[in-house]
Amino acid sequence: MRTTHTIKELRAIVRSYRSQGKRVGLVPTMGNLHEGHLALVRRAREAADVVVTSIFVNPMQFGAGEDLDTYPRTLAEDQRRLEAEGNTLLFTPPVKEIYPDGLARQTQVVVPEVSEGHCGASRPGHFEGVATVVTMLFNMVQPDVAVFGEKDYQQLAVIRKMVHDLFIPVDVIGLPTMRESDGLAMSSRNGFLSTDERKVAPALHQVLSETGKAIADGNNDFADLEATARDTLNARGFRPDYFNIVNSHTLKPAVPGDRQITVLAAAFLGTTRLIDNLSVER
Repeated sequence: MRTTHTIKELRAIVRSYRSQGKRVGLVPTMGNLHEGHLALVRRAREAADVVVTSIFVNPMQFGAGEDLDTYPRTLAEDQRRLEAEGNTLLFTPPVKEIYPDGLARQTQVVVPEVSEGHCGASRPGHFEGVATVVTMLFNMVQPDVAVFGEKDYQQLAVIRKMVHDLFIPVDVIGLPTMRESDGLAMSSRNGFLSTDERKVAPALHQVLSETGKAIADGNNDFADLEATARDTLNARGFRPDYFNIVNSHTLKPAVPGDRQITVLAAAFLGTTRLIDNLSVER
C-alpha cells in the first residue's frame, strides 16, 4: 500500500491507475478505523480495481465546542489495518493541504432540504463541511465509485443529493451499519465511553428496534412513539438530542401513508454523542 500526503502526488498516482484502465474506488474516512470502516474498504474492492482511502479529520465539519481536538488519531494502526485489507492507496493530507487559505476563505457546498433538521439542526454547518470536503475529494480522486456507511444516514442522503444535483459522475454505495455483538453501532467515538457507559450504550439500538417493530406492526402515532422513545432513553441514562421518525427518502416527518420509514436518533451518554438509525418497510 502506498501513502501520500499531497494532492499533486495523489493525482499523479491515480492517473497512473487510470492509464492502466483500472476502475477507482474511494472510501473517505476520518481515521481511527474500526471494522465498520474496513467493511467499506472491502466493499470498494468488490466494486473497483484499486481503492483509495482518505484519512482526514475535517475541521470544517466540527462546530464550536465539539471534539475536533480530541478526535482520536491513530494513523500508524490505521495504515496497518488498511494494508491488511488490501487497500491500494492511502491519502492523509495535513489541514493546510486541503484549506491553504484557511476555513474562512474556503468555498463551501450547501445541500438544501436533506441537510436540514436532525444532525443538521443540532450541528449547524456540519453538513456544509461534509459536502465541501467530499466534493473536494471527488474532484481530487475522480473515483468511479465511493462507499459510505449507512450509520450516518443523513450524511449519506446529503452526499447522494449533492452527487445528483451537481452531476458528479460517481456511483455512491451505502453499506449497512456494522454493529458490535450487543447491537451498538460501531463508531470511532465509542472509545470515549466509560466502562459503565459502554454497558448502557446498546440501549439506543434496542429502543430503535422497539420503535421500528411498532411501526412495522402498523402503529401510526409517530409523535407518541417518538415521545415514548425519548422518555425511555432518559430513563436509561441518555440525554436525547433527537429521536425522529421520517420518510426514508425525504427525511421529512413520516406520515401514515409512507411505506419506507426511517427512525433517526442521536443521544448523549455522558459526554459522548451517539447516533444510529433503523429503517422499516411497510
